[in-house]
Amino acid sequence: MSERYDAVVVGLGALGSAAAWQLARRGLSVLGLEQFELGHARGASHDTSRILRHSYHTAEYVRLTQEAYADWADLSAAAGRDLVTVVGGLDLFPTDPAIPMIDYTDALTEVGVPFELLSVEEIEARWPQFRLPEGTVGLFQERGAIVPAGPGTAAMQELAGRHGAVLRDRASVTAVTGTSVTLADGSTVECGAVVLCADAWTNRLLAPLGHELPLTVTLEQATYFAPERPEEFAPDRMPLWIWMDEPSFYGFPCYGEPTIKAAQDCGGPAVDPDARGTEPDEAMLDLLAGHVARTLPGSGRPVRSLRCQYTLTPDRDFVIDRVPGHPSLVVGLGAGHGFKFAPTFGRLLAELVVDPGKAASPTFALDRPALTDPTYAAHWLV
Repeated sequence: MSERYDAVVVGLGALGSAAAWQLARRGLSVLGLEQFELGHARGASHDTSRILRHSYHTAEYVRLTQEAYADWADLSAAAGRDLVTVVGGLDLFPTDPAIPMIDYTDALTEVGVPFELLSVEEIEARWPQFRLPEGTVGLFQERGAIVPAGPGTAAMQELAGRHGAVLRDRASVTAVTGTSVTLADGSTVECGAVVLCADAWTNRLLAPLGHELPLTVTLEQATYFAPERPEEFAPDRMPLWIWMDEPSFYGFPCYGEPTIKAAQDCGGPAVDPDARGTEPDEAMLDLLAGHVARTLPGSGRPVRSLRCQYTLTPDRDFVIDRVPGHPSLVVGLGAGHGFKFAPTFGRLLAELVVDPGKAASPTFALDRPALTDPTYAAHWLV
């Protein structure tokens, strides 16, 4: 006799864990399945920190960040500890940047989120850790914050369990429909709905249903640097930052240890998620270390690097939608920048499950041109 649940969540990274929590807190019986161990380092939800910010390139995303701040506050309250560390966020636009600053200023202005535009002199006077090229403009948003990656995902898993969700790791899924899940051991779980948050493994389960997506999986790398004077890089003395050009880099103040973390956005090679390596890439490290040394000359030497995956849609927009022809099968994909929205993802995915009348945003729909037009040109800088 097969098991039966109201909902099965496939994939228990940040998005799947959030969905399991949000479904279980609504009173549904929930089974969460993870092919690796909980908290594994094979995907995109591990390590220490991620950025939470209002600054985005469209008003829809800025409004979604407002929801994200509220949902992280909700998660913090439920977890009994504050998971958001506000440090301020500084987007750095050089002269003639590859990422247009006007997209950000227009989006923030439309939504009514305040920000400051700062010159090089103003930036370096406020934060003397920085050394920036002449003509750089800083967009500062005071609510820029750090949220915990691995610990945040674990908190959502814990809360899902408190509400009765059953979470199983080392439980590989080989097939899904909207009403059942088949596991590698041949067993089947019947259900009222399936939420697919399988990230780099999404197509292996969608393709048999005729919905293979044009996804690119890249292997990224973050590096930690050890400044000689870590107190100068403390969260109350330095903001998080993003270099808004090609290549694009981002970094954090010290967070939980006397190091600063930095990485390149979308700088890694395309990989097969089942055949990727874990060793640091020296060329990627050299490129990042050169930028960090120029921009933050007191950042110190690199002490460790780690790898993570991005699963990218051609337009870098999310997927939050029901699968056409399978109305009880819902898909969530973060496109390499979804962690900051993780509690919001969980809520939106849960709403698609429990409310058949709720429509998905066209921006995040499975039938949008970026996912259906084979001539669509991929662009990932946001």
